[in-house]
Amino acid sequence: MQVPQNGMPWWAWVWPAAAWLILGAALLMEPPALLLAAAGIVLVATVFAAVFHAEVVAHRVGEPFGTLVLALSVTVIETALIVSVMIAGGPEKAGLARDTVFAAVMIICNGLVGLCLLAGGVRHREQGFQLQGALAALAVLAALVTLTLVLPNFVNTAGPVFTVPQLLFAGAASLVLYGAFVFVQTIRHRDYFLPEGGGQSEDDHAPPPSARVALASFGLLLACLVAVVGLAKALNPTLEHGIAVLGVPKTVAGIVIAALVLMPEGLAALRAARSDRLQTSMNLALGSALATIGLTIPAVSLVSVVIGQPLALGLGPKDQVLLALTLLVAVITLGTGRTTVLQGIVHLVIFASFLFFALMP
Repeated sequence: MQVPQNGMPWWAWVWPAAAWLILGAALLMEPPALLLAAAGIVLVATVFAAVFHAEVVAHRVGEPFGTLVLALSVTVIETALIVSVMIAGGPEKAGLARDTVFAAVMIICNGLVGLCLLAGGVRHREQGFQLQGALAALAVLAALVTLTLVLPNFVNTAGPVFTVPQLLFAGAASLVLYGAFVFVQTIRHRDYFLPEGGGQSEDDHAPPPSARVALASFGLLLACLVAVVGLAKALNPTLEHGIAVLGVPKTVAGIVIAALVLMPEGLAALRAARSDRLQTSMNLALGSALATIGLTIPAVSLVSVVIGQPLALGLGPKDQVLLALTLLVAVITLGTGRTTVLQGIVHLVIFASFLFFALMP
């Protein structure tokens, strides 16, 4: 991406504006089929605009703060979407948070990481990144997913749910773990998450955008993300109708929500890997996986307690096996600090298995 110094391309603000216009129209009336089709097209275009603005902000503030901006922004929006659908859906949506968070972890740790390693390996043969940062992130990720998505199956005979005190503790533990990781990433051991020389693109050497451009891009980034969630929520009834017509499991809704919300981060990470900036890709991928659990679970837990909404967090046996396999392979893959196309293919096969068994349980 060519980072602008004193301006931005027209599409970077036109698409968010169009998204907000369509969203306003959808709120004022029952959206016809033509408006829903337009919403789908504009939603995808707005995602690309969000990627552009995120990279402008990232280039201005530098690593690892730049990748943290996008991870936090997207996670806040994801949480808002889950909570809004939970409240509207009632008890039937008790498992939506679990399905979405688990789907996000599988999409990031297998789909996104696999694509980045494959694309980077094809173009650059072998790529490197900071081993200390990757292992630190994986340690926190393993603790988060076990405490929030596996432990509920073993502490309560009523099913894959926590009691209220257990739920509040799990939410607090998630916040502590994520907060500790952010402190290490940005302050205590910031050098663990910076490139080890080389592997830089032209953008890394280009002068950063002006403060005015960066501030405008930050505002437009937030506008893009909110518009994406609003349009996704407007399209949700159509999605659920399509799932019912196709006869696929309801957990597919969580996969679609996670994939949609993670698209900006995914495109940014893939672009970085192709530019031989695998460190940035790993910061985005692993950081967003941690933010997804560390921020989403506490938020939905608090909402569940406040409104009395049931919240099922425990994964089924099949998903627990896939999660364990993902963590095991991730430790092996990232345990050397060097990657090739082979590791990318392994992660993509696991991701394909996740999608296949989600559609064909």
